[in-house]
Amino acid sequence: PVPKRAKPTYLAVDKENQIIGYVVPIFRGSQEFATGFSDTEQARVRDTAAYMARRDLFTTGLEMERSEQFSRKEAMRESAERISLNKREHFKRMNEDSLMHAPEFVIKPRSHTVWEKQCVRLHCTVSGWPDPRVIWYKNNVAIDPLANPGKYKLESRYSVHSLEINRCDFDDTAQYRVSAMNSKGELSAFASVVVKRFKGEVDESLPEPRLSEYGINFQTHIVDKFGVSFGREGETMSLGCTVIIYPALHRYQPEVQWYRDDVLLSPSKWYHMHWSGDRATLTLTHLNKEDEGLYTLRVTTKSGYETYSAYVFVRDADAEVEGAPGAPLDVRCLDANKDYIIVTWKQPAVDGGNSILGYFVDRCEVGTTHWIQCNDTPVKFARFPVTGLVEGRSYIFRVRAVNKSGMSRPSRVSEPVAAMDPADRARMRGTSAPWTGQIIVTEEEPAEGIVPGRPLELQVTEATKNYVVLSWKPPGEKGLEGVMYYVEKCVAGTDSWQRVNTEIPVKSPRFALFDLAEGKSYSFRVRCCNSAGVGEPSDPTEATTVGDKLDIPSAPGKVVPTRNTDTSVVVSWEASRDVKELIGYYIEGSIVGSNVWEPCNNKPVNGTRFICHGLMTGEKYVFRVRAVNAAGLSQFSAESEPVEVKAAIASPAPPYGITILECVRDSMVLAWKQPTFIGGADITGYFVDYREVIDGVPGKWHEANIKAVSERAYRVSDLKENRKYQFQVRAANMAGVGIPSLPSDTFLCEEWTIAVPGPPHDLQIREVRSDSLMLLWKPPVYQGRDPVNGFYIDIKEADAPEEAWRGVNNKATEKAYMKIKNLMEGETYVFRVRAQNKAGVGKTSDVTEPVPALTKPGTKEIVVDVDDDGVVSLNFECCDLTPDSKFVWSKNYEEITDTSHLSIETKGNKSKAVFSALGEDDIGIYSCIVTHTDGASAGYDLSAEADSQSFSFPPPSCQLVIPLKSELAVELMEKGRVRFWLQAEKISANGKVDYVFNDNVLSQGEKYKMNFDKNTGVIEMIMESLTPADEGTFTFQLQDGKATNQSSLVLIGDVFKELQKESEFQKKEFLRKQGPHFIEYLSYEVTPECCVILKCKVGNIKKETSALWYKDGREIKADEHLGFTEGVLKLEIAQISKKDSGVYEVVLKDDRGKDTSKLNLTDQGNLKLLYTSRVTNSSTPLKITSTDQGIRLYTFVSYYNDLLQVTWHYKDSAIAFSDRIKSGVVGEQLWLQITEPTEKDMGKYAIEFNDGKGGLRRTVELCGQGETFTLFLSDRARVAGGLPDVVTIQEGKALNLTCNISGDPVPEVTWLKNDREITSDNHCILKFESGKFASFHITDVNTSDSGKYSILVKNKYGTESGDFTVSVFIPEEAGGKKK
Repeated sequence: PVPKRAKPTYLAVDKENQIIGYVVPIFRGSQEFATGFSDTEQARVRDTAAYMARRDLFTTGLEMERSEQFSRKEAMRESAERISLNKREHFKRMNEDSLMHAPEFVIKPRSHTVWEKQCVRLHCTVSGWPDPRVIWYKNNVAIDPLANPGKYKLESRYSVHSLEINRCDFDDTAQYRVSAMNSKGELSAFASVVVKRFKGEVDESLPEPRLSEYGINFQTHIVDKFGVSFGREGETMSLGCTVIIYPALHRYQPEVQWYRDDVLLSPSKWYHMHWSGDRATLTLTHLNKEDEGLYTLRVTTKSGYETYSAYVFVRDADAEVEGAPGAPLDVRCLDANKDYIIVTWKQPAVDGGNSILGYFVDRCEVGTTHWIQCNDTPVKFARFPVTGLVEGRSYIFRVRAVNKSGMSRPSRVSEPVAAMDPADRARMRGTSAPWTGQIIVTEEEPAEGIVPGRPLELQVTEATKNYVVLSWKPPGEKGLEGVMYYVEKCVAGTDSWQRVNTEIPVKSPRFALFDLAEGKSYSFRVRCCNSAGVGEPSDPTEATTVGDKLDIPSAPGKVVPTRNTDTSVVVSWEASRDVKELIGYYIEGSIVGSNVWEPCNNKPVNGTRFICHGLMTGEKYVFRVRAVNAAGLSQFSAESEPVEVKAAIASPAPPYGITILECVRDSMVLAWKQPTFIGGADITGYFVDYREVIDGVPGKWHEANIKAVSERAYRVSDLKENRKYQFQVRAANMAGVGIPSLPSDTFLCEEWTIAVPGPPHDLQIREVRSDSLMLLWKPPVYQGRDPVNGFYIDIKEADAPEEAWRGVNNKATEKAYMKIKNLMEGETYVFRVRAQNKAGVGKTSDVTEPVPALTKPGTKEIVVDVDDDGVVSLNFECCDLTPDSKFVWSKNYEEITDTSHLSIETKGNKSKAVFSALGEDDIGIYSCIVTHTDGASAGYDLSAEADSQSFSFPPPSCQLVIPLKSELAVELMEKGRVRFWLQAEKISANGKVDYVFNDNVLSQGEKYKMNFDKNTGVIEMIMESLTPADEGTFTFQLQDGKATNQSSLVLIGDVFKELQKESEFQKKEFLRKQGPHFIEYLSYEVTPECCVILKCKVGNIKKETSALWYKDGREIKADEHLGFTEGVLKLEIAQISKKDSGVYEVVLKDDRGKDTSKLNLTDQGNLKLLYTSRVTNSSTPLKITSTDQGIRLYTFVSYYNDLLQVTWHYKDSAIAFSDRIKSGVVGEQLWLQITEPTEKDMGKYAIEFNDGKGGLRRTVELCGQGETFTLFLSDRARVAGGLPDVVTIQEGKALNLTCNISGDPVPEVTWLKNDREITSDNHCILKFESGKFASFHITDVNTSDSGKYSILVKNKYGTESGDFTVSVFIPEEAGGKKK
């Protein structure tokens, strides 16, 4: 019989078998399978472990050494036996007959009972060949980690399989089964998990939500997120997100947690957390560089959790001294004892331009505000032992850096730490053990009169050139009276021991020695002492050389920056080599060419990759990195290559949803869906691979196409009939070829012979709105027996069962697109399409991705516009453009490539399709989609009535618009009231108006007064005043039958503020006018005698009203008891001069209030304006007169000088002077001369004087009905007619020509031949009779008379000419040749 195994004990006892504590076993599972030891071996190992535990407590050093030698021999012998056994097992298993075997559980999973919100891990070890496939089940339902992201984590490594359940809740209480299966069989093992809840955590007054009973599945969405944030030390920063949980249950609270760098944050004076029911906020009350890091919001519900993360950067505060370094950070206290604490910190990234000389450590006792500097000289090592503390008191610490420019700001203070023995500190915490309750620790009565023994395990724990730290253990005897220590040192090579702390012994088993000679070697020893005396010294340490034992890190290796976003770059580098106690890395960046380096992080990062944010888009940067440990900062790495800050592109994700569209004997047509992530660049093509599957075993992959295909369908040729194949697809863009898709299902290559069509493919969804969307598809590749003649569309809710599919159209549509209407807002739908031919309806297409029926914020529609020239255009605007976005227009959902009828114009975020000549051919559905956006698209149906004979624009769909005479406008009324109004051209009595403000319909009330005059079409809304809450968009929505229109007015920003300011001013003006007030404020006028009269117009005065005049604050005139009929106050200044300059003021007052008006006449410019005003006012009306050259316009002034600025205008435009039109001054006359005017010169002329007060303009109309201009035109010399253009005459004949002449006075007549004047003679007789008739007579024409003749008439109103040509020919010349 097997002997009964002794019950193991877990009590630790001393030599007298007194219980002194617990020995907790490490693992209590199936030990035989876990270790491979036999029972006797396991007992020996357990006894050895217990023996070694007792040895640590009660044996001397010699016994310890003997025990360790024995243990090493036993371990070596057992290792050799195990290797030999493994070799025999290996050769045994390599036997071909026993190679394959069913799965076996070497270690089975254990059951667990855990607290709520803890994590639990089930693991097992499985053997078997072939390698078993392991599946985990919960209550016999397979566990899918993707269905509950973050909840379950499955791992399989080296035959060890594990299931980790994160943050357990009540629903995780279940039986779990792990199943291992291969071709030889299947085996399962079971384990249970029980989840308990701590008492007192739940408010008992609240009803416990019974969520699991009703099967509620919470959906959590984090919106309105905080982005990458930048702050400065000392500032306050708030991070917040809006959290939407659906369904919203009353009094249900999710768990909201905040993390920094994956460390859970708790509320403190540095962190304030708030949850308002729908928004989580974290407030950093006083930023320090310790607060820099990756912040994560985690919202946990019954159904899972959602997280969001963003980085927070904290820059140094401005240095108090220019050039001083930044403050150190992350000050911590280590190894606290009775009178000794080690303070550590991290060096700052900014040294102020000069290397840091060292650091000063300050301490402050908790409860006081007095800071004491702990070190007299700066230490360069980022650790410092602080001694001389008072036992039992608590301290906080801070650190300051110093360079040659000055001292930095102090760091954030450390957490308080008490100076006491670690054992006392643990005792004060009152720890408890769940299995025994409270542990009560007592001490023995101290033994009196016993000198303590030697300290144990003395060693040098830290050595720098500034100090050396010793540590030891107290002597092993118990019950000694309070022990203290003396430390002694000795220079190596001598035997002269010197006590270091001669005055006061130390209480802590730690001691720091300062003022040691750098480079020398020392040995150290320690003595114990108490009231009974000083004990024997400890064993001395080995010789220790004073100096830094920790080296500064080497510089990091190659730095490689890569593009990330428009404002960030990913920087990676090679880690520093052979570095000890590495704290992290600092990264710096510089714009190329600037030579100015800025830190990218102010808190060291541990990895070798970091995202540098806050960079300038389009600039080129270089980066460098340096490492940091307690010894200091390394040298900078070499600068990286320059990189431009620009959004990165990546290869696309794999396509998915591979299906077969057609199959013939030796080829198949595949279709697939576009990748969910295209890598930030357009997909340039796809590559298809195929492999043959024989008896379920797939073969090697082969390329189907070498050149990328742009369509999402491809025919794979050269296949073998009745063979099975699998396919995979890869997408490519300019960044490269992405990873392949998952292998498709296995398809049999056999020719389709069915009569109905194959499935449509490439389904796309566009123009998603709250109640409709547009569905597009491509016809099936396989037509069936007959051509496809229509399509049917099916729809169902995304989460509905298969039985919920229903048809959208009862009659087949011939088009490859359809608008799906009557959707329910917020519901998520899926769609599929079927094709039909004469034989029937074919296979269904793949189902689309789920799409919610929601109109995204900022969505715009296509707007039709007709300009003044009748040019029709379609306009679309997108607010979510990216740098790579493009507007793509299509007609009937086919991209427009022919621009002869339609031209596309794109500018910024707007695109316009302009018709050259709109006609019937242009009827159709026009749509626009914006690439690289979240589906921004819109469509417009430009169609005509079915019974219309000819097409005219706008089409009926556009004619249902109420035309407006004026758009919505705003104006101010009396008392500061605000009036919004517009006017419609025509509207019927059935017309209605909705008044909308920021999407909210307004109604008649005290604040809003609405009026709608349907006769005039004037619509108005009056508000008594404007408040800051009225900032936004006002809209009037009109409806008259089917016709609609609306007009909006945006009042935000400066526009709203100006309007509100003016409204308040008008309201104040109304109140001002309730008492005596100025109707017209103080102004001046100049008399012809150059006297200046200051005057103002007043109103609402009574007998008691008084008016006081002041100049430069001194009273100069008082008008008492003004009469009601007197409304103007005047002050005359005769012959104004410089001495009259000053500030003039009038004050009106009575018992109702007072009003003031001022006029500034202090500067020289105002005096000049007074004189200029006098000249301007003396000008006479503009007149017209005739001159020999033409017409002159003129005016007179009293006198003229260079200060007077004059501008001539014709038809309200300044005249551009030329040789024909000139201006000038003659004495006191200002004139404009028009030489030889014509009818084109008729119109309105004006002269404008600029006197600094708005100017004076005098005008005159020069028209055909005016006497001067009419006389000028009628009296001007003219050739009335009678002369031919060409005269052809035979030689020897007589030539007689006569023409009529007009003009008053009678014009002078001159004849010219070939531009030379001729006179009357016997051969050529020239006459001018009665002042009206001019004759030209040649009695005997010869060839010398041929030439160009002109008659020139001239009087004082102008000159005119008439031309003719004379050609004489000889009859004998052939053909009557002219000469």
